[in-house]
Amino acid sequence: MPEAVIVSAARTPIGRANKGSLKEFRPDDLSALIVQAALDKVPALDPNTIDDLILGCGLPGGEAGNNMGRNVSVLLGLDDVPGTTITRYCSSSVQTTRMAFHAIKAGEGDAFISAGVETVSRFQFGTSDHIPNTHNPKFDEAKERTKASAAGGQVWTDPRGQGLLPDVYIAMGQTAENVASSRGLDRKVLDEFAVRSQNLAEERIKDGFWAREITPVTLADGTVVSADDGPRAGVTYDAISKLDPVFRPDGVVTAGNCCPLNDGAAAVIVMSDTKAAELGLTPLARIVSTGVSGLSPEIMGMGPVEASRRALKHAGMTIDDIDLVEINEAFAAQVVPSAEDLGVDWDNLNINGGSIAVGHPFGMTGARLQATMLNSLDWHDKSTGLITMCVGGGMGMALILERI
Repeated sequence: MPEAVIVSAARTPIGRANKGSLKEFRPDDLSALIVQAALDKVPALDPNTIDDLILGCGLPGGEAGNNMGRNVSVLLGLDDVPGTTITRYCSSSVQTTRMAFHAIKAGEGDAFISAGVETVSRFQFGTSDHIPNTHNPKFDEAKERTKASAAGGQVWTDPRGQGLLPDVYIAMGQTAENVASSRGLDRKVLDEFAVRSQNLAEERIKDGFWAREITPVTLADGTVVSADDGPRAGVTYDAISKLDPVFRPDGVVTAGNCCPLNDGAAAVIVMSDTKAAELGLTPLARIVSTGVSGLSPEIMGMGPVEASRRALKHAGMTIDDIDLVEINEAFAAQVVPSAEDLGVDWDNLNINGGSIAVGHPFGMTGARLQATMLNSLDWHDKSTGLITMCVGGGMGMALILERI
């Protein structure tokens, strides 16, 4: 049975939504740019022999609609390469890699593009005749319960235990508050984690770590963007601790201890080890296993726990076999308890900073984390890495890589 390996990875800088460096880019154009960058790193691969271009997008629609994955292959002149667009919200481009991994294992292809994109700057907001309210009214009661809970600051309890539907459309910040209240999390530890993320990212910017994985992007006016918009120099606990809660008056989630809204794209090329050998390519890593899990949408932040356990089980490994762990930093309120439940040592966790600092363009992040993990395993001379994330709607996803 062939092994699935990653032979190339590329990502754009991450821009701040609506006011950042990439706000003028359409998502399909940004995706095409970064897919081409990933292909350019493996000139031995004839792009026309790629079996599928699988593009993840957290919230496809508007400019990100109409099967954007296929549009990207056509934009690149790869008319013979099929394309598809996949959503599993924040883990969309872990899902795309999982699909390539499974296809290779099944013997149904040798070369795949796994990519991800999100351009929040280009979202269509609001409701109108052209942008209808798509929410199922069966969840209206759950939505009202979320509002009441947010206003009253109640400790989260599982609505299923009361015979009620959970709020599948719940705002992600409310889920973070639910996790924090149900786990009794102190805001101090969340703010300290956020400061750690910013400070580590600042250190790695200075020593050149982040520049190694970023493909500079040239804007229409000729300006070259080569760094993420998000990381802030000199962030202190004193400054972050003064920020007001965003989602609940007595809450713990602030703009300082969660990720911002962002734009960006990333891509990896996944190939069978036999095809890589045939082309004389040296793989960057082997895909060992993946895992996906579900839980109540109202505490989706704990999704990494079961998903990671499943990926570890599929790999025949334990957390002690993992050298580096990347838990996507949607909210400090979900990373901290997820790491605790998994038994992850902070010395191995998000050691270059994470999405609180660099940003989280939903559909991009899975592929970005893969690029970062490949970079990190090489930079720190480690062997195995676990990537995991919480997923809107009440899911978790995980992927294990082994450096070659």
